Amino acid sequence: MPRFHRPAASACAALVAIAALAAAGLPGTASARTPDSPGSPGPAVADASPELLTAMGRDLGLTRAQARDRLVNEAEAGATAGRLRLALGDAYAGAWVRGAESARLTVATTDPADIPAIEAQGARATVVTHTLAALEAASTAVDRAASRTVARTKAVDAPVRYVDVRTNTLVVQAVRPAAAHDLVAAAGIDRALVRVETSADRPRPLYDIRGGDAYYMNGSGRCSVGFAITKGTQQGFATAGHCGRPGTTTSGYNQVAQGSFQASTFPGRDTAWVATNTNWTSTAYVKGQGAANVQVTGSTQSPVGAAVCRSGSTTGWHCGVIQQHNTSVTYPEGTISGVTRTTVCAEPGDSGGSYISGSQAQGVTSGGSGNCSSGGTTFYQPINPLLQAYALTLKTTTGPGPGDPGEPGEPGGTWAAGTVYAAGAQVTYGGVTYRCLQAHQAQPGWQPPNVPALWQQV
Repeated sequence: MPRFHRPAASACAALVAIAALAAAGLPGTASARTPDSPGSPGPAVADASPELLTAMGRDLGLTRAQARDRLVNEAEAGATAGRLRLALGDAYAGAWVRGAESARLTVATTDPADIPAIEAQGARATVVTHTLAALEAASTAVDRAASRTVARTKAVDAPVRYVDVRTNTLVVQAVRPAAAHDLVAAAGIDRALVRVETSADRPRPLYDIRGGDAYYMNGSGRCSVGFAITKGTQQGFATAGHCGRPGTTTSGYNQVAQGSFQASTFPGRDTAWVATNTNWTSTAYVKGQGAANVQVTGSTQSPVGAAVCRSGSTTGWHCGVIQQHNTSVTYPEGTISGVTRTTVCAEPGDSGGSYISGSQAQGVTSGGSGNCSSGGTTFYQPINPLLQAYALTLKTTTGPGPGDPGEPGEPGGTWAAGTVYAAGAQVTYGGVTYRCLQAHQAQPGWQPPNVPALWQQV
């Protein structure tokens, strides 16, 4: 039984991550900030929740002005990194931001000839040995080896693996370093790709229709709402898969009958969604400090190094930094792949809740280690793959209501509101071809010509 799975007293909290989008004139440079253009995703940074800015100030040591600047810089950096990823192709090796205000974007490549193109976008270039694709392939091989090991021995001595783009290595964290070396050998990958770190952490799922509100499973265990969603006319919410299985019934924070789990994946991923009854209405908000509403306007993924905040029904609002995307972690129940590793603290009862960046949904809490007194590491399941897997639509303040197909009279093309697009995906709109720069679920008003932070004309 996972250490963070607690019956009755456990509370899966809401995690909130920071990703406001701006249409950038000269992306990647602080001086290039422009006001949000019509149709650009998310509100202006000036409209960022005061509670979110306060939490960033407390946990990241920022003034309110610095917090606002950080949100702007991270939005611009994400768009710039997306464009460069497409431009560099197979040589691309990752990107990250640095500094209290995330004013410095670094983009890695394996080809020195790419340096002028990177610097022309206002980013710092660094030449490394391994491509991001090679490191991610190695990570997948180690994941398979870890799953075989846990199935055979039930031991989890090397629970966390991730691609660290800043050091251009695949990191394997282990309680026993020998276990990490055994995994690498079993995976059959080049040892030069790997750095082994000793860590006492043993991550576990964080047990516990507004994001962050508590709910109860089968009248006993407790988790937190991640993000409100719709599926056609059906309303409900996204949460962690380890909180329940299909058919598990739920009651709300007030113990009133709420709904039931419709689909759940755990291990492998940590995803689930709950359909609610007609007494419950999905809202485009996450519970903030002092129970204030924090609006959700989209789901654009924030870059490595970006600030990210969470709201939990156990521990309240806390902020930290995104350390790595596409991380793998092995719990006693099995391996979870594709989660994001953060410095945000969490405690038992914080599972399933919302991570939000500015007004951009990032994911739902999966598990972690440590606590909010001494600090810790927490992992969240990204929201976009969850939405895509179950054909769900994120409830947003700018999106359509239940059953609303979106804006009529759109020009022809393959782009469609409600579709989850990965970086590099290609669509047509109004007779023009566009390529996606940053992963997101498309919203009405986010048509490719309107949001150059998300789409590049081919």
